Amino acid sequence: MLWVVIAIVLVLIIGGWAVAQYNALVRLRNLVQEAWHQIDTELQRRHDLIPNLVETVKGYAKHERETLEAVTAARAAAVAPGSSPAEQAQQENVLTQALGKLFALAEAYPDLKANQNFLQLQTELTNTEDRVAAGRRFYNANVRELNTKIETFPTSIIANMFKFVKAEYFETQDPTARQAPSVQF
Repeated sequence: MLWVVIAIVLVLIIGGWAVAQYNALVRLRNLVQEAWHQIDTELQRRHDLIPNLVETVKGYAKHERETLEAVTAARAAAVAPGSSPAEQAQQENVLTQALGKLFALAEAYPDLKANQNFLQLQTELTNTEDRVAAGRRFYNANVRELNTKIETFPTSIIANMFKFVKAEYFETQDPTARQAPSVQF
């Protein structure tokens, strides 16, 4: 009789632990999804600002068609649905590089640099970039926590049983973002 009670207690303890680990994995998966949706919202805001910025620049830089088309094409690729975080990051990197060329182009047009609409759009885009960066840090922290939990024993047993998969990081691939800035006097 004592062995039966001990066996029942052990089953309850192990079952309780398994339920707790499963719930922790679900919570982390939901945090990762929530963080991704926050990034997606900011990226959509960024994508909505870009056509206005391009139209403003068009009025001043009519002969800079190649740069404007590159920004438009990069935006179109970035808003395409169904991308994984890694694919989205790659598309956003292309868009960021195209925007960098657009802002460099603006330097050649003093009237454009002084245009209030352009300045406001540039400020909004900068603020959005800051929010995307903060969202990326939050998302990647949650991905790290989920992936660690999935890979760590004994939680990995529960993760494998219920087919929890590792999440992808949202990382920048821009080579200039990883280089030290050049300072000249």
